[in-house]
Amino acid sequence: MKLLEGIKVVDMTNVLSGPFCTELLALCGAQVIKIENPEGGDLARKLGCLPEINKKFMGTSFIAQNSNKKSLTLNLKSEAAKKIFKKLIKRADVLVENFRPGVMDRLGLSYKTLSQINPKLIYCAISGFGQTGPDAMKPAYDQIIQGLSGVMAVNGSEQFNPMRAGFPVCDTVGGLNAAFAIMGALYHRERHGVAQKIDIAMIDSIMPLMGWVAANLLIGGQKPTLLGNDNFTAAPSGTFKTKDGYLNIAANEQKQWENLTQVLGIPHLKTDPRFQERDIRKKNRKELTPLLEEILKTNTTEHWQKALNEKGIPSGEILDLYSALKAPQVSHRNTIGEVYISELNKAVPVFNLAAKFEKTPGSVDSPPPKLSEHTKEILLDLGYAEKEIEELKEEKII
Repeated sequence: MKLLEGIKVVDMTNVLSGPFCTELLALCGAQVIKIENPEGGDLARKLGCLPEINKKFMGTSFIAQNSNKKSLTLNLKSEAAKKIFKKLIKRADVLVENFRPGVMDRLGLSYKTLSQINPKLIYCAISGFGQTGPDAMKPAYDQIIQGLSGVMAVNGSEQFNPMRAGFPVCDTVGGLNAAFAIMGALYHRERHGVAQKIDIAMIDSIMPLMGWVAANLLIGGQKPTLLGNDNFTAAPSGTFKTKDGYLNIAANEQKQWENLTQVLGIPHLKTDPRFQERDIRKKNRKELTPLLEEILKTNTTEHWQKALNEKGIPSGEILDLYSALKAPQVSHRNTIGEVYISELNKAVPVFNLAAKFEKTPGSVDSPPPKLSEHTKEILLDLGYAEKEIEELKEEKII
């Protein structure tokens, strides 16, 4: 049995934040019906590095986060399509949308309207800035939120700043926050019989991830320092040069620092007044790093990683993305599954559910849907006759 078996989700989302949220629900076993425009569907279908499958509406960006879902196309400007949509809502547990505020109201499908059709409906709206406030109506992409949230301001070094994260972190965290909120709302409904609307803003979602940095500023008055690959909480903690590359070391505890000096053969630094205590080491990290790298450069990354880890000092090489995805631990954890993509005539890797449930494991069970793949199946289930479905298709309602 799956964690969310029996839960029905109507997914009106597009591109990233919303589809990531609903894929997490789908991997947990929810039935997710993706509502798409008949004219091309989710924009992510046309995004990715393989033009030949972008043209077939199965871009790599779409493959990445739409497993286990069904696709129903509806032209929601049509009253007939709205009628179908409302029938779906009557049976649904959750609706997720990531339009700009006001779009659902203009379609006549507001939370107020839909909750009258189904009082048990949990309605989750994801947007850049939330449903209300001075910025609510501004357009928002991940990079815009990275800039406005302060993320870009705290990344990088004095030489390279501002610096964006190398993947759409705000979109992804927004989707993760939405999935967390929906699970909480389902639990509350189960206990108390009360459904509700959830307002998720990407900017709200990303800011708590900077909790330590923000606390130092807001409580301690300390502005973020641009340390590049160094960790502001401790020293030595960051990236260091070795004979054949780089090594991450995180000697965050005093004992780890003392063990580090032993492994590197520089025990005299333990009592050096510049490095004796944690907070003093942080202030003198520019003097400490060259002393450590002088020793680290005498041997390989692999050698030092093994020697340091054996003494309880966290360390690790810096892998390129391909090597990281193929690492033995990642394989052991079954982090990546696979689905067959007919447009490529082969199985391709996709991410499994990261949480490992003992009794209700999540898994990738079916590939991302072709555009409108399940329209007929869903309409038949809603009680439409074959002839009616053909008429809807001819009228471009589906």
